[in-house]
Formats: sequence, C-alpha cells, structure tokens
Amino acid sequence: MAFTTTTANPGHAARGPEDAVEATREQSGEEQLAWLTARTDQARDVSYRYLLTFRFVLINLIGFALLGAAYVQGLLGMVLAADQTYLSVLIFMVFLGGLAICARKIWQTSRELNYVRDFDPLSASRAAEYIARLRGRSGDSRGILASSLRLKLTQRVAVVRHVAGSLVILGLIGTVIGFIIALSGVKPDQAADVTAISPMISTLISGMSTALYTTLVGSVLNIWLMINYHVLTGGTVKLITALFEFGEEHARA
Repeated sequence: MAFTTTTANPGHAARGPEDAVEATREQSGEEQLAWLTARTDQARDVSYRYLLTFRFVLINLIGFALLGAAYVQGLLGMVLAADQTYLSVLIFMVFLGGLAICARKIWQTSRELNYVRDFDPLSASRAAEYIARLRGRSGDSRGILASSLRLKLTQRVAVVRHVAGSLVILGLIGTVIGFIIALSGVKPDQAADVTAISPMISTLISGMSTALYTTLVGSVLNIWLMINYHVLTGGTVKLITALFEFGEEHARA
C-alpha cells in the first residue's frame, strides 16, 4: 500500500503570517487614504461653498492691514491733523457703512448659492421661491420671470456702488471746501503788509491740506469699496446663472 506524503513548503508557511500582516497594513493604508480623501473633499467642498465669503474676508484683511501700517507710520494722524473740517472722518464712516452693507449682501449671496447647490423645496430660499413660481409656466413666461429676477438681483447690489460713488463726491466736496478756506485768508488789500502775509500763508496751507487730503481719502476708500463691489457682482452673476440653469432643468423635468 502506497502512502503519499505531502511535504509543506517551509517558505510558504513562513510567509503566511507575513502576508497576513502585509494585507492588514495595505488595508489600513487604504482606509487612511480613503479617510484623507474624504476629509480633503469635505474641506474643498466647504471652501467652495463659501468661496465668495473667503474672498471678501481676504481682501478686507489686506486692506485693514495696510490701514494699520499707515497708522503705525503716522500717516493717519497727519491726515486728521491737517483736515480741520473732519470731513475725512465722515468719509471713512460712510465707507464703513458701505462695507457693512456689502458684507451682509455677500453673505446672503453665498448662502443663496449654497441653497441652489443643496436644493430643498421645503426651505425658505430664493431657489425654492423661484422654482415654485416656475410651475406651470410656458417658455416665454419663464423668460419674463428670469428677466425680472435678474433685474431684482442686480438692483440689490447697486446700493454698494452708489455708496462707493458718494465717497468720491464727498472727497470733491472736501476739495471745494479746502479751496474756499485757502482763498478766504487771502486779502489782496493787505498783500503789501508784511505782518499780514504770515496768517494768509497759514490759512492757505491749511485750506490746501484739507482739499488734498479729503480727495485722497475719498479716492482710496472708493477703490477699496469698489473692489468689494466687484466681488459681490461676480457672486451675484454666479447666483443668477445657477438659478436660471437649475430652473430650466427643473422645468424640463
């Protein structure tokens, strides 16, 4: 009677536990990679969802950092000391008001963009309102509704542009006031009097300082606010496009 003896492969037996450990490591590495990928996608989704707000915050952080540097260098104190009318302070307060309005509208636009991406018919949003108004309408009627929505959203951001324009106007008003102050001290009939020349020159310099500094403050703050306005306008255009595309897809479905 023949017996068949099966000899185990020593190398194979030795590699068995090592293969199991290696497989466990590979599985653990794949799980870690999947976890990191999920976290990266989540972070990217959050940053994309609030990209408009991030841009606004970044722009104004840079702006206020430059403003702080100007304060440290003593430039702001120079402006306040030279402007006896305090019109520069008024211009800055108007700028802060416009910036606050812009911040509120950018946050509102960012949230409405998120509502379009994560559409919920039960949530009170502009997307849900727009979809509800599209029901049962023909193509021409949907076009009229889309044009009305475009005008409404465009008009909503126009107030920021008006505030930015008012900064330049206030700066020009300061220029006129400065020239009035400068010329008010000039008295031609006393030009020959040596003692009267010094006060006239002092008044002239004070008026010119007011004129130049108010113009500078109004122009710089206008540029700053207009940069924020363009960010808001870009987000509004994206919102209008997203609403139109989503509305058409929903209407066809």
